[in-house]
Amino acid sequence: MVSENVLGKPKKYQGFSIDVLEALATYLGFKYEIYVAPDHKYGSPQDDGSWNGLIGELVFKRADIGISALTITPERENVVDFTTRYMDYSVGVLLRKAEKTMDMFACLAPFDLSLWACIAGTVLLVGLLVYLLNWLNPPRLQMGSMTSTTLYNSMWFVYGSFVQQG
Repeated sequence: MVSENVLGKPKKYQGFSIDVLEALATYLGFKYEIYVAPDHKYGSPQDDGSWNGLIGELVFKRADIGISALTITPERENVVDFTTRYMDYSVGVLLRKAEKTMDMFACLAPFDLSLWACIAGTVLLVGLLVYLLNWLNPPRLQMGSMTSTTLYNSMWFVYGSFVQQG
């Protein structure tokens, strides 16, 4: 990338690729001049078989080497030589770590609040109807294990039937 440019001074580049280039130049003893491909592209084949961008600069021998965050594709490997990758970059997404809190109402999560309200209303209404029917017409047989037909026992009977427990 281009570092901050002061008027009248040449552009200065910085980054990992520039650091690698400077280390190679120091180790191998060569001088270099950096320029950007005229069309500011990485390189793709054209309809007439030529290449544009950085790959085109290398194919037409206007540049000796090209340093860039460039994807190695089979088409590009057919026209230029690549070194082995010296940096592997992958995109990641960072998220804030969730706080681990204990929610005592987590068991209610599978259903919406309106559905739980309907279930509770149904248990109350049917429990009240069972109580009234037992009060108006006492049963000849006992209901489950209940010995008395109080409102509490009627509600508990309906709830137990609903969740299929005893």
